[in-house]
Amino acid sequence: MRPCLSSLAFALALLPGFALAASGHAADVDPRTGTGGDGHTFPGATVPFGMIQLSPDTAMPDFKHAYKWAAGYQYGDTSILGFSHTHFSGSGHSDLGDVLVMPIAGEVKLEPGDPARPGSGYRSRFDHASEVEQAGYYAVTLADYGIRAELTAGRRIGWHRYTFPKDKPAHLLLDLRPSIYDYPGKVLWSKLQVAADGTVSGCRTTRGWAPGRELCFALRFNQPMVSRTLYDRESDITYKGFKGPGNQPLDHDAQNGRALVGVFDFGMLRQPLEVKVAISPVSAANAVANLDTDGKGWDFDARRAQAKAAWDKALAVLDVDAPSAVRTQFYTALYHAMLSPTLSMDANGQYRGPDHAVHQAQGFDFYSTWSLWDVYRAQQPLMVLLRPDLSTDFVRSLVAAREASPFGILPVWAYQGLETWCMIGYHAVPVIADAYVKGVRGFDAGKALDAMVASATYGPYGDLADYMKLGYVPIDKEPEAASKTLEYAYDDWSLAQMAKAMGRKDVAATFQKRAGNWRNAWDPKTGFMRARKSDGAFREPFDPAAAGYGSDYTEGNAYQYSWYVPQDVPGLIQAAGGDATFIRRLDEVFDAKIDPAHFKNVEDITGLIGWYAHGNEPSHHLAYLYDYAGAPWKTQARLKQIMDSQYAGRPDGLAGNDDLGQMSAWYVFTALGFYPVTPASDVYALGRPFVARATLHLAGGKDFTVSASPLDDAHPYVGEVTLNGKPLAQPFLHHAQILAGGELHFRMQAQPAR
Repeated sequence: MRPCLSSLAFALALLPGFALAASGHAADVDPRTGTGGDGHTFPGATVPFGMIQLSPDTAMPDFKHAYKWAAGYQYGDTSILGFSHTHFSGSGHSDLGDVLVMPIAGEVKLEPGDPARPGSGYRSRFDHASEVEQAGYYAVTLADYGIRAELTAGRRIGWHRYTFPKDKPAHLLLDLRPSIYDYPGKVLWSKLQVAADGTVSGCRTTRGWAPGRELCFALRFNQPMVSRTLYDRESDITYKGFKGPGNQPLDHDAQNGRALVGVFDFGMLRQPLEVKVAISPVSAANAVANLDTDGKGWDFDARRAQAKAAWDKALAVLDVDAPSAVRTQFYTALYHAMLSPTLSMDANGQYRGPDHAVHQAQGFDFYSTWSLWDVYRAQQPLMVLLRPDLSTDFVRSLVAAREASPFGILPVWAYQGLETWCMIGYHAVPVIADAYVKGVRGFDAGKALDAMVASATYGPYGDLADYMKLGYVPIDKEPEAASKTLEYAYDDWSLAQMAKAMGRKDVAATFQKRAGNWRNAWDPKTGFMRARKSDGAFREPFDPAAAGYGSDYTEGNAYQYSWYVPQDVPGLIQAAGGDATFIRRLDEVFDAKIDPAHFKNVEDITGLIGWYAHGNEPSHHLAYLYDYAGAPWKTQARLKQIMDSQYAGRPDGLAGNDDLGQMSAWYVFTALGFYPVTPASDVYALGRPFVARATLHLAGGKDFTVSASPLDDAHPYVGEVTLNGKPLAQPFLHHAQILAGGELHFRMQAQPAR
C-alpha cells in the first residue's frame, strides 16, 4: 500500500511539470554520509541547488587546522557552536558559515567557549541519538539548554523552530564573528540593525577565500522580542600585533563594527520560537525583499513538506531497484550531486559578479559555487543527462560571470559570484562544451564560444602565454607544470569539439592542434608524463612518486597523472607501447604496495588502491581505461574493487572530499553501468551496473532503463550487453542512444568474457 501524500505534496503534484516518485526518494537519503572522515559534507537542511545550506557547525577552527571542518561539522564532535546558513558540500577548502545563530535557554554567554569545558560558552553538547537528518530537514536536541532545534530550508530562506523549556527565558544569539576557515581579522566590517517591526538585518564583509565578499541577511521571529542588545566585541580581535580598541557602547537598534553579536530576548515561551532567515549577496534591503517574497507566513511543517517535495521531485529523475542499503547509498549520492552549483541571485534577479558589482539577470537564474576542476568530470555531465534545463542556466551563469570578470575569462573556482583562483585548468570550457555537444540549448552559443576562447588565450593565467608559445608549461616558470600542460590540452580539445559542432572550423582547427600538446609532457624513456623546462629538457632529478606542490603535478604524482589524456586514449595507448603494455602498467598502478603515509603532506590524496587514489579526481577515469585497450573485464573488476572499498553508508563512507558532488556523481554513473571518461564527447565507457534495474526519466519524455541479471557477487563480470535487444560490439554507449529511450541490459556471469 502506498503511503498517502500530504495535502501540500498532493497539491504540488497537480502542478504542471511536477511529478513525485511513488516511493518518495527523499526518504532514501542519508545526509550523514560524508560528515565524518574526509568527506566534508554537511548534515543540515537545503533544497536542490539552493542558496541556503542551513546546518549545524561543531567547530570553526583557525585556518591552520580547518581542513576537517571544511563544511563546519565533523561527526566525531560532541558539541554544537550554532547553526549557520551557508556551507560548501565536500570541498577541500572552505569559507562561509555565515549568519550563525544559537538558541539559548537561561543565562547568555557571549563567547563560544571551549568544547573541552562544557558551560564555558554558548556552545552546547549534543548526542547523535537526538539528531534527525533528512533531505531538507535537520533536528537535534541541545543538551545543555534542553532545546529541541529543527531546521528546514527553501531556495533563499532558512526556517528554524526552537522548542524551549518552559521554565527558562528564551534567547536567540546572532554571532557575526565566526567563519569556517577562520582567522583573526577575517571580518573586515559588519553592521546590524533592528527595524521598528522587529526585522533584524545586516551585512558582513570578509577577507576570506574570496577577498572582500559581502553577505547580507534578514531575520524575523514569530514571537515579539521583549528586549535586545547589540554588542561590539572588538576587544577580542588580535591580528598581526594589533588589538582591538575595546568593547564599543552597547546599542539596542543598530551597531557597526568588526565583532558584532546580537542577543534577542523572548522571555518565557509556551510555544516554539520560529525564525526565518534570508540572505543576499547584494544588500540588506534585498535580503528583506527575499524574506518578503519567499518567506511568507509561519508554518514550519508546511515548509518542511515543501523541502521534502522539492527533493522528491529532483530525485524522481531516477527510479532504482536495489536492496535498501544500496538504495540509500545511491540516492544519497544523487542528493549530494544536486547540491551545487548554488543559486546566488536575489528574488529581484540581482546578483554579485566577480567584479564585485551588482548585475541583473535577464531570463535565467544565476548560479555560483563552481569547483570546476572537480565537477566537469562527472557531476556536470550527470546534470546534462538528467537536468538539461538546469544546464542551460548553469552555462548562462558561467558566461554571465565571464562578462562581469575584470579579466574577461570564465570562472575557475567561484562562489557567490566571486573568484578564488583555486586549482588549475580552465574547466568551465568542458562544462559548456559538454552541454552543447549533447544538445543543451537556450544559451547564446556564440557568446559562450567567445568566452571559451578568451579563457584559453589569457596569457597571464597559469602561464598560458608560455603554453601557447612552447606547446607546454615550463616548470622553471610555473609550478605543477606537467599537470597544467595536460589539463590545458584536454580543455583545448573540448573547446575544439564545440567549435566543430557550431561549424567554426577555424577555431576548431586551432584548438584541435593544441589538444595534441599532451605529447610534449610524455617521456618515452620513463613512460611517464613529466614537466619540461623552458629549454625543452625534462626537469631532473625525477621521482614518479613525488606529489603535490613543488612537484610536476597538482594533487597527484606521475603514477596518477600519466593517464590524463581523456581526449586521445588511443594515442596514449600507442605511446605507451600498445594494449598489452598499457594494461600491464595500469595493473601496476592498482596493484602497487603503497604506504598511505607517503601522502601525509598532501591532504587530498586519499582512498588508495595501490597508487590509484579514488579520494582525488585525477584518478577517477582510470578504471575505465581498460575498455579502450580491449580488456573491459578488467574495468569491471576494478570498479567492483572501488565500489566495495571506497563507498559505505555511514558518516565516514566517502574515501575523500565529495568535492561539490563529483565523488557522488562518480558513484551514480558507475552504479548505472557507464561513465563519461571524456566530457565534451557524446561517448560513455561501459562498466558494469551495481543496481539490478534503474530507469532514467529523461527530459524529452522518454525512459531509458538499465538492467542487469543475475546481479550478485557470484556474477561480477559482464557476459553480454544488449541495447534494445541487440548486442553492443564495443564497451561504449552514445548519449543519443540514451536520449532515444529503451533498455540497456547487462547479462552478468561468473567469469571474465575475454
